[in-house]
Amino acid sequence: MSSKIFTFEDVAKHNHKNDCWLIINGKAYDVTPFLDDHPGGDEVLLTSTAKDATIDFEDVGHSDSAVEMMQKYLVGEVDTNTLPEKAKHNPPPPTLAPSSSNQSSAGFVLQFLQYVLPLLILGFAFALQYYGKKTKPEEN
Repeated sequence: MSSKIFTFEDVAKHNHKNDCWLIINGKAYDVTPFLDDHPGGDEVLLTSTAKDATIDFEDVGHSDSAVEMMQKYLVGEVDTNTLPEKAKHNPPPPTLAPSSSNQSSAGFVLQFLQYVLPLLILGFAFALQYYGKKTKPEEN
């Protein structure tokens, strides 16, 4: 069975909710029927149109069953020579990481507050409830 070959421009035209195609690993997929069922929401797929979405797809770490499911949406191959230079599957340039000492101390404080603050609020609410009942005058 021969596969249809599309240019980048052919696939890029399919870039909205009623007609959504993606380029992943040199293949074109019509994911329009899957938009409402995608666990990450349709917006994730729509923002991956009109470009090589291979990196977007691989960064998420899809399951084997998700990769198998893609086959039913396959519409053909993409002529990779037609991909714009910036859209080709290239790793992003390296970026400088922030100072690890500042990052680790800030991370610790945020992690500490994430767990301790809700406990403090809960404790305060229980204290108010407990002491609020004791100080109310009894009705006769």
